[in-house]
Amino acid sequence: MSQTDTEAPLLSDQPPAQPRIMNILGPMLGLILVIFAGGIAEYFKEGTLNYWSPQNQCLILTQTVTVALGAIGMTMVIISAGIDLSAGSLIALSACAAAYVIRGLATPGVSTLAGSEAVWLPLLGVAGGVVVGWMAGATNGLLITRLKLAPFIITLGMMTFARGLAKGVANMQRIDAPMNWISQFTNANLSLFRLDVTWGPISWYGPVAISAAVLVTIVLAVVAWLVLSRTRFGRHVFAIGSNEDCARLCGVRVEYVKWGVYAIAGALFGLAGVVDFGRLSVGDPTTAIGKELDIIAAVIIGGGSFNGGVGNVFGSLIGALLMAHLRNLCVHLGLPNYVQEMVVGAVIIVAVTVDKVRQGKQE
Repeated sequence: MSQTDTEAPLLSDQPPAQPRIMNILGPMLGLILVIFAGGIAEYFKEGTLNYWSPQNQCLILTQTVTVALGAIGMTMVIISAGIDLSAGSLIALSACAAAYVIRGLATPGVSTLAGSEAVWLPLLGVAGGVVVGWMAGATNGLLITRLKLAPFIITLGMMTFARGLAKGVANMQRIDAPMNWISQFTNANLSLFRLDVTWGPISWYGPVAISAAVLVTIVLAVVAWLVLSRTRFGRHVFAIGSNEDCARLCGVRVEYVKWGVYAIAGALFGLAGVVDFGRLSVGDPTTAIGKELDIIAAVIIGGGSFNGGVGNVFGSLIGALLMAHLRNLCVHLGLPNYVQEMVVGAVIIVAVTVDKVRQGKQE
């Protein structure tokens, strides 16, 4: 019996190597530290503890959805030892596509959808945004597998192409669409409870609500985790990221799996674009500029590695939350936008450095 015959069943029958516990605990401890330090910093600067309020924490969850959805798809890509720099542009293109579909099919002159249009038109908009993202991701995968070029080059080209296409579709301006339930789905409208607490620096009152999009993101994260940890496709993704040549010798259809990974990621970027459209209520071709950096940073913070073969969906969600908390904290402290960008840049450098140190220890 050849070595290939003995290796192939192992790839299909055995689960992938699970990440070390610190790959999850590390980002979680970092998130807790940021939340704790944020409340203390706000107290000394403003004399309040509104940053710790349940309302603000639920708001941060809602603000995290776009990056979190992108991070789920990017986790698969990075596990396969790939990269996708087109995420931000695909989010913008999908947002414009959703708005374009709804505006184009809606009754002319209406500001709010009504009747049957209020149900099926937003569904078509969601489908349009997801399909556009899926097609772009599938194109990325096809070009990467057929042209044998580095994912960095292909997705960099798609980043520029998709951004230009979004501006062309929108005619260099925002696409206004009639109000619809996508905005309600995206914004915090699921009431949990009410607060009426006033004590010292604490002044928390009013309703506490989260977005339905948060629940959908959690469901999709669970599905992605099951796919990666409990299916043959997921085991093949880990195998390709760990050693592509070995995976090929063991019978893995490397090109097919890579194509599937980029197509799935593109669909998730498309859904993130629909969420962005709901948040803004318009299709903005200039939105999500640089968002791919937040998404990639979230995956690396969550335990992923640019070398491939390592990654965890829930770790990536923690990384996305950490990035959102940092941005929200900067707003609470009244820091200007350039300081926020500096903080995010520093976090990305630290995340990559930690990944490098982690890989060095494993070697």
